[in-house]
Amino acid sequence: MATDSDPLLSFLQRVQSDALRTMGPTDFDPKLYVDLPLKTNLSIAVSAFDSLPRRSGTIPISEFNKFLKEFFDEAGSDLVYAELVDFKPEPEGFLVKVENEEMRKWALEVHAIWKNLSRRVSDKIKKRPERHTLLYLPGTVIVPGSRFREVYYWDSYWVIRGLLASKMYDTAKGIVFNLISLIETYGHVLNGARTYYTNRSQPPLLSSMVRDIYMRTGDAELLKRTLPPLLKEHSFWVSDIHQVTIQDQRGHKHCLSRYQARWYQPRPESATVDEELSLKLTPSEKDAFYHELASAAESGWDFSSRWMRNSSDLTTTATTSIIPVDLNTFIYKLELDISTFTKITGDNSTSQKFIESAKSRKVAIRSLLWNPNLGQWFDYWLDKHDAHQGVYYWNPGSQNCKIFASNFVPLWLLSQYPDSDQLIEEFDEDLTSLRKSGLIRDYGIATSLSNTGQQWDFPNGWAPLQHMIVDGLANARSKEARSLAEGIAINWIKTNFAAYKKTGSMHEKCNVETCGEFGGGGEYIPQTGFGWSNGVVLALLEEFGWPRDRDVSC
Repeated sequence: MATDSDPLLSFLQRVQSDALRTMGPTDFDPKLYVDLPLKTNLSIAVSAFDSLPRRSGTIPISEFNKFLKEFFDEAGSDLVYAELVDFKPEPEGFLVKVENEEMRKWALEVHAIWKNLSRRVSDKIKKRPERHTLLYLPGTVIVPGSRFREVYYWDSYWVIRGLLASKMYDTAKGIVFNLISLIETYGHVLNGARTYYTNRSQPPLLSSMVRDIYMRTGDAELLKRTLPPLLKEHSFWVSDIHQVTIQDQRGHKHCLSRYQARWYQPRPESATVDEELSLKLTPSEKDAFYHELASAAESGWDFSSRWMRNSSDLTTTATTSIIPVDLNTFIYKLELDISTFTKITGDNSTSQKFIESAKSRKVAIRSLLWNPNLGQWFDYWLDKHDAHQGVYYWNPGSQNCKIFASNFVPLWLLSQYPDSDQLIEEFDEDLTSLRKSGLIRDYGIATSLSNTGQQWDFPNGWAPLQHMIVDGLANARSKEARSLAEGIAINWIKTNFAAYKKTGSMHEKCNVETCGEFGGGGEYIPQTGFGWSNGVVLALLEEFGWPRDRDVSC
């Protein structure tokens, strides 16, 4: 259960647990109950809850619903609609390369969804924060949609990419300032803006948001304002919580980072799920399992066979024993971004320091994660038997040579720093490896080749992974790579278009095997909205356009 330091969360988890017994497991969403805002003081609600009649330990459904109505507002009601001051139905210069009328009409509909996803945190939270799990943020927010009623960290990068295509620069900056406010309060950007997310972060993409906004606006004041929090962000990801030292075969020591939440209990938003999964474990095994689940949630890939020792058993999740390719790519880019920003703002000594940090990380990634025989970067499994006095000794058999889309995330750097000293020295080998990987399917890039029932596995495709790989290929200064990128982008846009026409919604993920089919699997039903999906469609249309004579159907 939740720690005693958050009495509201502890109580809401009790409500969640009893709700499952009362409502039954069909379509039950545990997150709903920890998102409920209290109407009264906590002590009054607890007393009323304890007084509810129970038959064989179960509260009658009529009594339970009456209690919820009396003591709670609707989940999400503590976020209120916010007018987007920089929204225009058809902005000047919007997607100028989209010439096809049907595609342009749809793109404008996707653009208009920003209005449906815009919120601001209610003033109620400032007055009575102890009645809410939602955290106060100063500016307008763009939520992903559906059950995701709050801001999420890495989602925000692709939301911003879409907002930039929509010419909504002020809204994009506002999202950055919201995330900075979390760093200033907690020392890092949280997984999401809820009290139950304070124990973990998500992939560190704040500097990428800042860089992309700066590249459009030239706003040097934005760089100055964001540098102190970005330095805190970097410290968080290279702290003892996340950083690991590995000695290679030549005796050189390298530092790389891993995901690791500070949490050893069921995740409050999914506590009933986690508890059921852990029924056969011992108490100490449960604590370790809960820790690994929360750490997988920090990765954004919750959940995937990528983190599991046995792909058919989620209790074998071992996220903290893995050095991930994508995380270290993001931190490498964070170091390059800080070096760039400090140079622009005149702090040459800090700029040089972060150039050196980036060079060290590049050497570490190439030494430990690159596989020249297979032409890919692979996650590295840590084995406690390879460790001595806090240092792990390189074991070439510890690379996870299974195929995941994350193996190709370093390609993204080609779009961000095309002229810098790159991770990517064997581009032709990597391009060939991607083509042969089996990941490129008819309607997008699959997350993995394993169909496990987990949502970050086959046959699901996710907007962020499409975008990073396509964006890198498109800017690789190779006609072959750009052609491959455009083909992937066209098919991804077509499947999103078909799903939208069929359902009236944008979806969180897609099935890359079938045109117009949204993805499934995982611990909740498929969600719509959807922030990052909208952002990626707009960003890809901005990059590649859509000729007048290109068919929009599958």
